[in-house]
Amino acid sequence: MELSELTAYAKEKYNIEEQHKWADFPGFSVLCHPQTGKWVALLMRQWDTDTGSEIERCDLKCGTQSLREFNRPYLAPPIRMHGSKWVSVAFGPETEPDVVFRLLDRAVSSGEQRGYTIVLGSSLPSADSAYRDTALPFSGSTYQPKKESVPNKLREMRRYYNYGRESLTDKARSFFRQGMFMKDYEDDAPWQGDFVCYFPTYQDMTSRQLRGYFSWRSRVRRGDYQPVAASAAYIYLYELLCGIGTESPEDSLQKLRKFEEGYLDSGFGDQRMRRNLRRWMLEFAVIKNLPPETARQYMDPEVREKDFALAVLKAPDAYSDEEVFSALCVFGPKRLKEFPVITSVAERGMRLFADSWRKAASGYREDGKALFTLCFGEKKMRGWYPLSNAVFYQEEKPKDMDYPLDECRSYRLRNGVWQVEAYEKLSFDRDRFQGFLHEADLLLRRYFRTGRYLKENPRDAWAAPFIEASIQADRQAVLEAARPKITIDLSGLDKIREDAISTRDSLLTEEDLYEPEEYEEVLPEDEEETPADIPLDAVQIRILRALLSGGNASEIMQANRLMPSLVADIINEAMFDEVGDVVLTCEDDRLSLVEEYREDLEQMLGGI
Repeated sequence: MELSELTAYAKEKYNIEEQHKWADFPGFSVLCHPQTGKWVALLMRQWDTDTGSEIERCDLKCGTQSLREFNRPYLAPPIRMHGSKWVSVAFGPETEPDVVFRLLDRAVSSGEQRGYTIVLGSSLPSADSAYRDTALPFSGSTYQPKKESVPNKLREMRRYYNYGRESLTDKARSFFRQGMFMKDYEDDAPWQGDFVCYFPTYQDMTSRQLRGYFSWRSRVRRGDYQPVAASAAYIYLYELLCGIGTESPEDSLQKLRKFEEGYLDSGFGDQRMRRNLRRWMLEFAVIKNLPPETARQYMDPEVREKDFALAVLKAPDAYSDEEVFSALCVFGPKRLKEFPVITSVAERGMRLFADSWRKAASGYREDGKALFTLCFGEKKMRGWYPLSNAVFYQEEKPKDMDYPLDECRSYRLRNGVWQVEAYEKLSFDRDRFQGFLHEADLLLRRYFRTGRYLKENPRDAWAAPFIEASIQADRQAVLEAARPKITIDLSGLDKIREDAISTRDSLLTEEDLYEPEEYEEVLPEDEEETPADIPLDAVQIRILRALLSGGNASEIMQANRLMPSLVADIINEAMFDEVGDVVLTCEDDRLSLVEEYREDLEQMLGGI
């Protein structure tokens, strides 16, 4: 850092001009307070003939406690000024501008009395140097400071800054006090310059920059988003986080969303600012105890995806095959969705992968731990530091609280200390999880006869029984689906009966239509009585017994003037509640038993 950077900073921020007060000593100059005219810095430039370079130093009126606070090699006790208010700064490559600027800020705020003692002598370069030591006369300053043309509101705002403390918490507290004082302030002095600062606050800006910022903020509050220096935009975000210019936490969050839409989505800012904003909105929603569904909108998409996948894999029975397979893909190989089993039989492949995990998750145990715990460990608690990379301050101390964000992540606050409980990546057993997927891929390729067969790994054999059980269930389902199913529309049975009777009557002669006054069916002497629990009459039972014994029952139907198709419908309807399926089929007016139910019919009829 060079001395000229300090003078430029003083000019830009405080409108302080460097004053060369001694014509005989052009290397010496002073910086005076813009209102009181008191010295805040003595600047020294001396030429060193030994090195052929200029030595730059200054004494700053920032207090000797700065030596302890900053502890930098370029800071030392004063060279020319006497007293406990002064510190010497040596300028060079290692000198940090931010530190020196902060010391000048402190010096401007000191407001010490007039009167200084300057001692010239032993600390100057040797007698061989071109510069000769001579005592500087001092007869008091006649400098009339140039007045800043800034609104009184800005001058008053600076009084709310607490000098002497440099921690981020103290800086945030001063920012909050100044921000609440300026929450309704508006200006109309556009500014297009640059402003770069880490953790920027109002105090880091010059009066001109402040007026430009508040002018920009006034337009933003009206919905007119224009580009501005990134550090200035961050100040606006800090205001919203601190509740400056907002009515409630919900209002703060809404304005943060509007900033993302109006400013970042318009191409202003950068991706780093967007990442910070999304992180802050999530953390802000948590510490303000807003609804979890609101906070989840601002989670990092990758974190949200992994949390959901962990929840699915922990309780796979509660989710669909597609959801379980997608969860496997989150932690599995990148090409899992391109495995031959998936590309050739997509739906069945996903279902079998998912079903295999369900069976293994519920059935596998090792050392008393379930498969999910073996693969992903237990949730762990660690420290959480919300809004740690922002200038944030809240007056009220938050109360203890628990905040479950989702099934796998929750936060807790105890005595002002935040913690987060979640599954840690370091606890994941990727080898075990990848081993399960490898074994599933190996066995499913063989089952579907697709892709290149994989080499077995004995360490993954523990997963085979669960995968084979899924394969066997799928094989059985395929066989069941291949069996022919005969269905009868029982709702149309009455119409069938009516049509059959009409057809029969049209074919009978007058002799056939003659019916004796009394008709009594005579059963053979060896015929068994009708079983009481069978919903069939004696003729229908005789027909079934004839079919069971290998006959065709044609004579029985002819003797009773029955049509085969009608008999089949009547018996099937009567037996449907008992068997749950049709027991007779009729093809070409010939009745046949469904062999699958032969044994059931024999038991119901008490034998053939």
